[in-house]
Amino acid sequence: MGHLDQTIHNSLKGRVCAALSAAESVDADSVRSQTLRLVKCAMDDRDMQAREGGDCAGCADEDIIALLTTMVAQREASSADYDAQGRITDAEREREEIEILSEFLPQPLAGDALKNAVHDVVQTLGASKLTDVGKCMTALRARYPGQIECSEAGKAVRTALS
Repeated sequence: MGHLDQTIHNSLKGRVCAALSAAESVDADSVRSQTLRLVKCAMDDRDMQAREGGDCAGCADEDIIALLTTMVAQREASSADYDAQGRITDAEREREEIEILSEFLPQPLAGDALKNAVHDVVQTLGASKLTDVGKCMTALRARYPGQIECSEAGKAVRTALS
């Protein structure tokens, strides 16, 4: 496998496509296959928009993370509505789709991983006062997109700066 092939395979887009291929080989009509096909169609649409805008590489992982986050939020709202209407089967289907989509989202930093990330950011920025919390939080969100839960990270930054 060449360098470009390996980079594509390691990208979020490559992981989704590989998961779709595997799911379809098992059962093309499964919830997993159907959900991943929706994601692939949405990614293809974003790729086309990016290319029309002059980005020959297509959409980046950050765009796909935003897409997946939106899809999860939509399904959370739908499942709550279905529960309220007594449509339990539909609500369960939405929650199953949320689980599938969430597999591809970055997991939030917690515990030692969060402490280490905060320590690195504080050291890199030379932060030493509580007035540097905002600067540290901005750097954390930039370095770890989609992985920072603001309340936990804010506490960890304040602890590191005190």
